[in-house]
Amino acid sequence: MFSPFALYLMTTPLQSVVAAVQNSRKYQAIDPALVAAVAGAELSKGRSLKEAVKATKNQLHQSAAVYQSGRMAYDRWLDQLRSTWPDASVRRPLLRQLMAAHSSTNERLAILDDFYPRIFALLPPIHTVLDIACGLNPLALPWMSLAPDSTYLAVDVFADQVLFLNDFFQLAQVAGRAESRNVLTDCPTAPVDLALILKTIPCLEQMEKDAGRRLLEQVQARHLVISFPSRSLGGREKGMANTYSARFAELTAGWDAKVTRLDFSNELVFVVERG
Repeated sequence: MFSPFALYLMTTPLQSVVAAVQNSRKYQAIDPALVAAVAGAELSKGRSLKEAVKATKNQLHQSAAVYQSGRMAYDRWLDQLRSTWPDASVRRPLLRQLMAAHSSTNERLAILDDFYPRIFALLPPIHTVLDIACGLNPLALPWMSLAPDSTYLAVDVFADQVLFLNDFFQLAQVAGRAESRNVLTDCPTAPVDLALILKTIPCLEQMEKDAGRRLLEQVQARHLVISFPSRSLGGREKGMANTYSARFAELTAGWDAKVTRLDFSNELVFVVERG
């Protein structure tokens, strides 16, 4: 945390805005590169420092922080996992409880037992996974039919969440790692069997209009699972499935790919096999 005097000493407007935003507990764990990118965009609009701080916080809230249900008790969660992990009968119920703390995975809990079986039934054996803007989705690993020797790379913008997920991978004896990255500027490009891009593109495109297209151009995956919300966080449909189906068609126009559409109660999924 920065003191008011330290903020005053920041030498550039961008540094001042970034420091002021990350001085807030709500945003202090977000990847500084993302904060700087959003702050720079707001300053380029001619905003004052105060206006840029407010606008940057609003953008980060809408695209990232809104999905977290208040304080994320990672240390307590890890203690719970360590104490219960040997007992398979309570493992999945606890993971469900933890996934409820993130709106994206919470919305998926009602369909979780059907979600991954339907997806993986369309895929060959998967040995390498890239989970982009993962949230708490790696906690759903027990529901995924991955190959025994699989590796899993999860990326997100919250540094504290990344630390928790790395501890989880170690506990679950998964060959996985989590990294803090702003995928708008630092997307992993190593080839993988499967990329999970779950309800990610709408969030990115709140910050940059064509971010979804740039992301898909960078991801090197033979198979992709790309999903969109079909209901708002408040549970309303609002024609979202049609809107996002059209957006997916725009993003993948001209692709040499086989696409299978799966409609769940609150999530629209496209399973893509590139040629």
